[in-house]
Amino acid sequence: MKSRSKPKAAFNPLLLDSQLCFALYSTSLAMNKVYRKLLRDLDLTYPQYLVMLVLWEGDGITVTDIGERLFLDSATLTPLLKRLEAAGLVSRQRAQDDERQVIVALTRQGRDLRDKAQAVPQAVAAAAQCSLDEAQDTMKTLHALREKLVSSL
Repeated sequence: MKSRSKPKAAFNPLLLDSQLCFALYSTSLAMNKVYRKLLRDLDLTYPQYLVMLVLWEGDGITVTDIGERLFLDSATLTPLLKRLEAAGLVSRQRAQDDERQVIVALTRQGRDLRDKAQAVPQAVAAAAQCSLDEAQDTMKTLHALREKLVSSL
């Protein structure tokens, strides 16, 4: 006897679950909740954590460089950096050769925080329940998507 399967419903592009943007947005919300919980012990917000990651990669860089790396403008970055400076994690100084540029450097406390942050990526991977290969494949796909979107602007 032949089994009867339901005919596949036609794709409706105006359904919420058909929106790529919503899949990215809702996933981002879930990821931010995971990070919020993990970063509580570090006393960092997610955007502050991203700034710290950039500085841990290369200390003593300009606000412009940080903004380019994080796809943020200086109007968004400045309040973030002021809060990190007030927390004693970074210092900000005008560049000697170009006073329009502000150099952001880690303080000793900011450098020491890196050790405490070592557990964050592993905890995120555990929460995502995916292998390193799966995570890298997803990041590669998302980076390619971002580049296509940026080039379309």
